[in-house]
Amino acid sequence: MTPPSSQDTIQDSADSRLALLKAWLQSHAARYALELDTLVPASSDASFRRYFRLAGKAAEGESAATLIAVDAPPPEKCREFVQIAGLLDAAGVHVPRVLEADFDAGLMLVTDLGTASYLGALTEAQHEAQRSGDARRARTLMRDALDALIRWQLSSRDNVLPPFDEAFLRREMELMPEWFIGRHLGREVDDKTRGMLDRTFALLIASARAQPQVFMLRDFMPRNLMVAAPDAQHPAANPGVLDFQDAVYGPITYDVASLLRDAFIGWDEEFELDCFVYYWERAKKAGLPVDADFGEFYRQLEWMGLQRHIKVLGLFCRINYRDGKPHYMKDLPRFIGYARKVADRYAPLRPFAKLLDELEGRANEVGYTF
Repeated sequence: MTPPSSQDTIQDSADSRLALLKAWLQSHAARYALELDTLVPASSDASFRRYFRLAGKAAEGESAATLIAVDAPPPEKCREFVQIAGLLDAAGVHVPRVLEADFDAGLMLVTDLGTASYLGALTEAQHEAQRSGDARRARTLMRDALDALIRWQLSSRDNVLPPFDEAFLRREMELMPEWFIGRHLGREVDDKTRGMLDRTFALLIASARAQPQVFMLRDFMPRNLMVAAPDAQHPAANPGVLDFQDAVYGPITYDVASLLRDAFIGWDEEFELDCFVYYWERAKKAGLPVDADFGEFYRQLEWMGLQRHIKVLGLFCRINYRDGKPHYMKDLPRFIGYARKVADRYAPLRPFAKLLDELEGRANEVGYTF
């Protein structure tokens, strides 16, 4: 969920889901002082979920505010959203409060964390740092996010969230040969390439499964974090966390890698290392089971990030070709860069780095650009 790029009014064309949402909101209008004529698009999303903002208030006696109406047609995960929102809130993480939900219809009304995204704030802070050499704003925002992540991980318990197991890890990475190599580049995955991919995937799966397993958000990245004002429930405001319905129980380094090695903003290695060391030291002090050796922790993190980058190369292509959402394709180069750098740094992964070089050459030959 991201801040809107426009505030265009909604057209009541042949949108049956929108009509359903409006009728449902009308049934709650009196309780939350909803003004349905203010309903406007609030964000875009890679899934089939849609978000709308409208005037209203979360409780009687509160001053006028805005709320978020969510259209999440089944099988989108409304039940999981409500469950995990409760877990995050109990862990002291700032999340939207669910006011109403119709699980069968896939509709929710939740509190609004505003329009100031971490992505926007970090992009501004990054530009400021480049101009002045002062990275304090970016560092503060990242450290707030890492502190929130530590609180979330400390609340971990077995048998609460689905396991991010071997089958899950492998299924994600298989998106790359199917959608990036096969569909996007039009290249057949021959036996040699298939063997190399299988060996690479096995290494990354083994590394991920050997790590301590904790609560894992999967999409803990600046695009899904908000610069949020403190309130009575959340005295430590930042960040407000969105898009957490896919949380699982998985490797402890995953969300750290997701935060710092993101599709939409990149960092130099000095800033990355500062953040990684900050997390590692704070996590150790808090009692989380990170590896006692920072070098090994960093290797685990890099290999975990590579697993995610492999998945995203395929995922963004699938979103483009299957779902008709091409705007994610422009972010492929950053992931190619992440993946190549990591794979080239570790001898067991260098055959994969060589494949990426070959694929980039193939892309140029057939006219596809990254």
